[in-house]
Amino acid sequence: MERLFEEPKDSGGRLTGSPPGPVSPGTPLAARMRPATLDEFVGQHELLAPGTALRRAIESGHPHSMILHGPPGTGKTTLARLIAAGSGAAFEEESAVAAGRAEVRAVIDRARERARSGRATVFFLDEIHRFNKAQQDALLPAVEEGLVTLIGATTENPFFSVNSALLSRARVYELVALAPADVRLLLDRALAQGECGDLSVSDEALAYAAEWTGGDARAALGGLELACSVAGADGSVGLAEIADALQQRTIAYDRQADNHFDTISAWIKATRGSDPDASLYYLAVMLEAGEDPRFIVRRMVILASEDIGNADPQALVVATSAAAAVEHVGLPECEFALAQAAIYLSLAPKSDAAKKSVIAARAYIREHGAAPPPAYLRSSTRASGEYDNPHNHADHKSDQPLLPESVQGARFYRPDKGSAATSE
Repeated sequence: MERLFEEPKDSGGRLTGSPPGPVSPGTPLAARMRPATLDEFVGQHELLAPGTALRRAIESGHPHSMILHGPPGTGKTTLARLIAAGSGAAFEEESAVAAGRAEVRAVIDRARERARSGRATVFFLDEIHRFNKAQQDALLPAVEEGLVTLIGATTENPFFSVNSALLSRARVYELVALAPADVRLLLDRALAQGECGDLSVSDEALAYAAEWTGGDARAALGGLELACSVAGADGSVGLAEIADALQQRTIAYDRQADNHFDTISAWIKATRGSDPDASLYYLAVMLEAGEDPRFIVRRMVILASEDIGNADPQALVVATSAAAAVEHVGLPECEFALAQAAIYLSLAPKSDAAKKSVIAARAYIREHGAAPPPAYLRSSTRASGEYDNPHNHADHKSDQPLLPESVQGARFYRPDKGSAATSE
């Protein structure tokens, strides 16, 4: 009998709805090294510890919908495949980079057809944060009805990038970057399986790859594969060869995701804590990762008033000068101005009295409303009473009340111990 739904095949001829199976030798090393069982999985020790919710779901063969959140190369796709294989469900995989609502509907149609014969479907949607609200909403009915077990993967914080309605129907699991020891284990395993043939790979090279790739197993295995392919059958892979293959250290950083905000937060706290070395370190992380220097210097200007204020009024001058340098000079040379500002702001005395004062004043107005100023302070066309100009006095000071009568006695500005004695 002719099938109502003929399941599409991927580039390797495998049905997209079939459980993940062996990959062809021509696929990248990272794909060839994907574990076939949970016991072979490397990393995520806390998440997959015995008795945890995720491990029980995988071992029981009854998975639930989930969002896997973590940096690249931490095993999100691998976990999704293991979950599908362990449950005996059909495995559908799409990337939100290329797929749209039509592809999602096709997956759901195939899942509905399978459900009639009692077979479940695991739908793995990579880069789920790239789906807009309407596209994510299209998944809701199928998830609610149990037509698909949705496994979304994202490098961005799902609480910001995934609809709340979808989040309420899925559990969020956070994956962390692999430790160098975990990456080294995968590299050793690849060599033991003969992935580099009879080539000699030095221990120094393996240690370098494990450390240099920042917990990204895919990057480490890709570097090893390239180094081995370039070396040739009679060659060897040492530190120079692996360094050339990896080129630049992998920095887990996305200018629109968690690392972007986490790193600037760390810079602010390190600078506020008066540690110039820590401030320079986080500044360097952002520069190496390609962060927009205008984003960095805006935070410097904010910190100069929020955390230093009149304890050192020059801090704001330094920060705004750095902002001007960024605009006039640009990268790479403006990094010197950023470093100068970071050091100055770190070593400057700290006070948040300016910040607290304006917060207190605004809170007072929200509670009590804005009282009109005394008549003698209003514009000349509406003024009544005599304004006592301070410059008419020898000391340039006047005792005339300047707050509205109902606000007299209120205090918003309270100098703290970090304030400069002559300023605050």
